[in-house]
Amino acid sequence: MMSVATVSPILHNIDNLVGYLKRGRGLDCDYSDLGFIDERTKRRKIEANLGFSEEARFACDEISRSCGVRLGYIPKGLGLNDDVIDRLRNENTKNLFLNHKKLHLVLDLDHTLLNTTFLDNMSPDEEYLKTQTQSDHSLQYVHIVDTPSMQLMTKLRPYIRTFLVQASQMFELSIYTMGNRAYALEMAKLLDPGNQIFGGRVISRSDGTETDRKGLDVLLARDSAVVILDDTKDVWATDNQENVIVMPRYHFFRSSCQKFGLSNGKPYSELKTDECDRFGGAYLANVLQLLKHIHTIFFNEVELQGWDLIDRDVRLVLKILKKEVLKGCKIVFSHVFPSNVQADTHPLWKMAEQLGATCSTQVDPSVTHVVAANARTQKSCWAVKEGKFLVNPQWIHTANFMWQRQPEDNFPCH
Repeated sequence: MMSVATVSPILHNIDNLVGYLKRGRGLDCDYSDLGFIDERTKRRKIEANLGFSEEARFACDEISRSCGVRLGYIPKGLGLNDDVIDRLRNENTKNLFLNHKKLHLVLDLDHTLLNTTFLDNMSPDEEYLKTQTQSDHSLQYVHIVDTPSMQLMTKLRPYIRTFLVQASQMFELSIYTMGNRAYALEMAKLLDPGNQIFGGRVISRSDGTETDRKGLDVLLARDSAVVILDDTKDVWATDNQENVIVMPRYHFFRSSCQKFGLSNGKPYSELKTDECDRFGGAYLANVLQLLKHIHTIFFNEVELQGWDLIDRDVRLVLKILKKEVLKGCKIVFSHVFPSNVQADTHPLWKMAEQLGATCSTQVDPSVTHVVAANARTQKSCWAVKEGKFLVNPQWIHTANFMWQRQPEDNFPCH
C-alpha cells in the first residue's frame, strides 16, 4: 500500500470527502472520528458531543475493517486504499488545474527555505544574534515541542515571505522535510504563522514510506503536476528526481558550514550579512521567476497546446526550460575529470548536456567553450588563441542552479 501524508483541497471540505465516499466508497480505516480532517470545517460542522453532522457520520459508516494507507500527518491518522488514493489524486489535480490554475509545489526546509542551529553550537561571534531575534523578524528562537530542554535558532532565507505568498498564487504548497514532525510543525509556524499558505500540508520523515528517502507517494497530487524545490536530488526516490529543482544550499550559521565542510572564511552570521546572488539579488527571487515561467508554459504555451490539460506533465516543461540554458554551446573539458573516468559518464558532462550543451573531447572550430581546471592546459591555451570562452567548472554549476546562462567573465580560469 502507498502512503499519503498531506491534506488536499478535496479533504479541506468534509462535504466533498463525504460526497466522494458516497460515489466511490473506497475508504478503509477503523476510526470513528472524521472531525480531524480540517479544523475550520470541524468548527462549522461539529455537534457538541462527537463533532459530526449526519453526513459526516455517513462517512464514518463507510470506513471499514482494516486501514490500507495512513495519512500520518493528521492526528489519529486516516487510512485510504490504493484505488481511493488514485481517484483523490486525479480529482485534486483536476481541481487545481481547472478551478485554480495551479500546480503543486513541494518545499524542503533545511538549507532550502531556512537554516537552523542548536543554541549550544553557536560560535562566540554569533552570540549577538541571541539579543537581536526580537527586532529582526527573520531571526527567531524555536522551541521544539517534543524536546523541551533543547532550543534552536532558525534563520529564514532572504525573500522567503514574498516568495511564499507569490508562489502560493500559482501552486498549492506543501512542506516535506526529513526532520521530525515536531520540528517540521515549528518551522511551518515560522514560515506561515496564519496557516494560510500550507494549510496543514506538512510532511515529515515519519510520514514517508521510507525512512531515508522522500517520495511523492505521500502526496495527493499526480507526479506529473508536482514541482519540488530541494537542496539535493539524492534524498528523493529515483522516480521523482525529474521533478526536483535543485537550490544552492543556504548556510547562515557556522555549524551549518562546518557540517558540509565549508570551513574557509566566516559565515553570514559572523559577517553580519546575508546571501545574495552574483547580481545582488536573493536566490529565492530568481527561483520565483523560474516558477512563474514554468507556470506560464504549462498552462499557456504553444508547445503544450493540443494536450488535454489534465494530461500535461510539468516534468516535460522542466526539461524544455533546462535545455534552453546552454543551448548553442559546444563544450570541451580540460583536466576537469580524473584520468580514470570516461568523460561522458562524469556528472558535470551530463549536467552540461541536460542544460542543452553539446560536449566533446576534441577541440574544433565549432567549440564555443573550454571548461578547464586551470589556464595553463593545452586546450586552455587553444581557447585563448582562438578567441573561445575559457571558464572554470563553476560556470556550469551556477547555470544549473540559476537556470540561465551566466556571464563567462564571472568565472575566469586561472
